[in-house]
Amino acid sequence: MNTLDDLLHARTGPMTSELVQRPGDFGLGQLPARLAPAGTAKSICGYCSTGCSLQIHLNAAGEAINLTPDPDHPVNLGMACPKGWESLAPLAAPDRCTTPLLRDATGVLQPVTWPEALAVFTDRLKAIQAQHGPGSVAVLSTGQIMTEEMALLGALTKFGMGIADLDSNTRQCMATSHVAYKQSYGFDAPPFTYADFEESDVLVFVGANPCIAHPIMWQRVMRNRRQPTLIVVDPRRTETAMAATLHLPAYPKSDLTLLYGLAREVIRRGAVDAAFVAAHTTGFAAFATFVEAFTPARVSAETGLSTADLDRAAAAICRPGARVSYWWTMGVNQSHQATRTAQALINLSLMAGQIGKPGTGANSITGQCNAMGSRLFGNATSLVGGYDFANAAHRTHVAGILGIDAALIPAQPSRAYDRILDAVETGEIRALWIIATNTAHSWINSGKFARLRDQLDFLVVQDMYATTETAQQADLVLPAAGWGEKQGVFINSERRLGYARKVARAPGLALSDFSIFKLVAEAWGCGPLFTRWSSPAAALQILKDLSRGQPCDFTGIRDHDHIEEQGGIQWPYPDSTFCRAGSPNPAAPEAGFGDPAVPPPDRERRLFADGQFPTPDGRARFLFDEPAPLPEPVDAAYPFLLNTGRGSSAQWHTGSRTDKSAVLRQLAPTVPWIEIHPTDATALGLSTGQTVAIRSRRGETTALAVVTPIVQPRQVFMPMHFPEVNRLTFPAYDPHSRQPAYKACAVSLASVNDSSA
Repeated sequence: MNTLDDLLHARTGPMTSELVQRPGDFGLGQLPARLAPAGTAKSICGYCSTGCSLQIHLNAAGEAINLTPDPDHPVNLGMACPKGWESLAPLAAPDRCTTPLLRDATGVLQPVTWPEALAVFTDRLKAIQAQHGPGSVAVLSTGQIMTEEMALLGALTKFGMGIADLDSNTRQCMATSHVAYKQSYGFDAPPFTYADFEESDVLVFVGANPCIAHPIMWQRVMRNRRQPTLIVVDPRRTETAMAATLHLPAYPKSDLTLLYGLAREVIRRGAVDAAFVAAHTTGFAAFATFVEAFTPARVSAETGLSTADLDRAAAAICRPGARVSYWWTMGVNQSHQATRTAQALINLSLMAGQIGKPGTGANSITGQCNAMGSRLFGNATSLVGGYDFANAAHRTHVAGILGIDAALIPAQPSRAYDRILDAVETGEIRALWIIATNTAHSWINSGKFARLRDQLDFLVVQDMYATTETAQQADLVLPAAGWGEKQGVFINSERRLGYARKVARAPGLALSDFSIFKLVAEAWGCGPLFTRWSSPAAALQILKDLSRGQPCDFTGIRDHDHIEEQGGIQWPYPDSTFCRAGSPNPAAPEAGFGDPAVPPPDRERRLFADGQFPTPDGRARFLFDEPAPLPEPVDAAYPFLLNTGRGSSAQWHTGSRTDKSAVLRQLAPTVPWIEIHPTDATALGLSTGQTVAIRSRRGETTALAVVTPIVQPRQVFMPMHFPEVNRLTFPAYDPHSRQPAYKACAVSLASVNDSSA
């Protein structure tokens, strides 16, 4: 049992392997001469999904004083982006939340003790459940905490607290890829390894700007010595598009039409791997008939691309013997037809047999550092470990591993993020517990959340900072440790488990999320259910058991140290009890990946090399639908189409951490801006540096004009890192993944000096 006294003693008492950090200046400068490094500790970076390893430099007192990228790690090979170099800065921020805060009768957040905070947390939520039913409380989590923490939270809320609805901000970035892979392959299984960036002859990036969003992955592309052809599909001439062999500026959200047209060309040019398709897929004949309608003339008309450019793209991906890889991020995932667009890329890979081989695959680049961990173990849309809530055998199997009554496991998944908020609007959900995410800033059409706040009886926010837009609206704030102040596993885009080590104490009374969840379990009265979850190290052993026989099997991993020693380990990594023909787990899918019985020693491994997929018949599926029109097209009142995305490699999401670094604040703009094509700027009488009023049907804001041909006429772009942006966005959702469509909404523009503004 972890009592409050136990946890506080553990974090304030003598530290053995734990290391102390004092607030200081963690910039890019030289290490202070008076603090000679006494050693280093490695940790996986806690920003994006790349999964870079960093070496934390320690002084003689064991204090973390600076860091450098790890030259031996197979992911970053000694490189780091600006965020990685500045990873220590957010820990020393002056606005860290250091004690629980409770809003008093005058509306002011006041410091309280942990016992007081836990009593209020438990009493208020139980009272709401007693009055309005167990479904009146929901949880919104994150892709930023450790896998062990995500799994404990999911088990605690659903099996211990009776909370059925738990979703995370992974819904905003990776839900589409999760669903697309699961429907097409039978499991959420990105097939690639980062070596494929260097092994491809043709790389097709769709709605992806890795030069800015994933700089280390982009460096891996730059290491490619095969003189590759780079094709970039993006309405905006991004930094990645500027480096492309061929930039295809398709009209926003017309990429599905384009991809179907390319599939037609693959068939027409005889580039289908007929043997692979016949042996390892299903549904191709219907798909081939479907794409016949996507002629070059139709594709050109709907995308705005020339037939000549379409021909160049088709010739590149159909080149005999060429290794072709397809890569996508938010430009695909954040769409009203996102899942089918991702599957159009998967279809291109399957029909040409471009999968499981070096330099191939339909490859989703994940967003957050542990979104992949959230997808597998978050216990939201999939039962923990990638199982199915609706499958009684799966529920019984998971309950047996966890040592709980199967009746505690719900028979249906959580509602999606947007439907949780809809239930707040209808009064069905009366309380929210929000963990390590900034909903008030980041959720689409953010004005809706601002209105919903008044309909909540109780809002709990658990975060490193009490200064985020969401924490400022909370009734109770729980102070959490951040990256570097706790330990656990992140799973990156290429399925690599990486160990993030604790190199600092959290300030004041802040605790790791794992410890907070343990305290909540004890206060709630369900602590005995989680006795085995005594530490992140113990939790990893439970997750190993849950993975056994699943496509994500990593039972061959010994412990956290093993992960670090190996430079991270990609799943699947089964132990010697896993047999090639099947699985000892009767609840697991019958078809497996055909992995060898002994975990392979190599550090770079792909999936599906044997053409076997974890579907009931072992075959991948061709899935497709007719393209749908934009949910909110432009018109006379709102004649511009607004696109959003990452603005700088020095910015991260809502800025709650990157804004804490003086270095990063100098590398990225600190005020919102909007990119406008010169033709439109001339018509509106705008020039760079002027203030522009931007209106949508949901809200309005202002930004500085940046006049540039990077955007197309009648299209504009704003970075997502400023709270003003999501006052504008249109709340459309993909019907399969429920991921929001942040990338296209209709707006009007005017100079603030214009009386019509």
